[in-house]
Amino acid sequence: MNNRLKLIVGLGNPGAQYAGTRHNAGEDFVESLARRFSGELKPDSKYFGRTGQIQLGSQTVKLLIPETYMNRSGQSVGPLAGFFKIHPEEILIAHDELDLPPGTNRLKFGGGHGGHNGLKSVIASLGNSRDFYRLRIGIGHPGSASDVVDYVLRKASPDDQIAIERGIDKAIALAPDFADGKWEQAMKTLHTKATPEDQTGSE
Repeated sequence: MNNRLKLIVGLGNPGAQYAGTRHNAGEDFVESLARRFSGELKPDSKYFGRTGQIQLGSQTVKLLIPETYMNRSGQSVGPLAGFFKIHPEEILIAHDELDLPPGTNRLKFGGGHGGHNGLKSVIASLGNSRDFYRLRIGIGHPGSASDVVDYVLRKASPDDQIAIERGIDKAIALAPDFADGKWEQAMKTLHTKATPEDQTGSE
C-alpha cells in the first residue's frame, strides 16, 4: 500500500447553517490543510465545488470540497477525477466518523460506506470502486440511531470541538507522508493513542 495521492476531498454540506457542524469535519480538514500549506480554495462550477492545489512532500495534490449536499458528493468527485485521470487509489476522502470518539482519527483503504451518504455517493461516482483512501475523523456517537441525523447536523460541544480540531491538526502534520505514499508510517503515528501531554497541551 504505497500509492501516492493526487486528490484530497473533504466532505460536508454547503451553506452557513451547516458550517462547523460535525458532519462537515471532512470539509474542515481540507480547509485547514489548504491554510497550512498555502493553498487557496476557489469556487469551480465545473466540478460543483471549491478546488485548489498544494504541495505535499514531493507531490502536487489537488484539493476538493464538494458544494453539493452530502448525498450528492459524487457529482463533484467523479467529474474531477475523470477529467484529470485520477484513479480511485490516488484519492483520499476525509469524512466524519460516528464510530470513533472526538479526537481519534483513522486512515483506511477500501471498504464499504458504512451508511455514510457522502461515501455512498463517491463510490457510485467512481464506477462503484471502493479502492480509495479514507481519513475517518471521529465525532462520537449520540448513543441512539434515532438521534444520529440531528447529532451530525449540529455543532460539537466546546470540549469535543477542541478534540476534533486537535485530531485534525495531527492528521495535517502527517499529510506529506501519505501524499508520498508512506501510508504505514502515517497510520502508525496517527493511530498511536495520544499521551496525557498531547491531550492537555503544554506552554
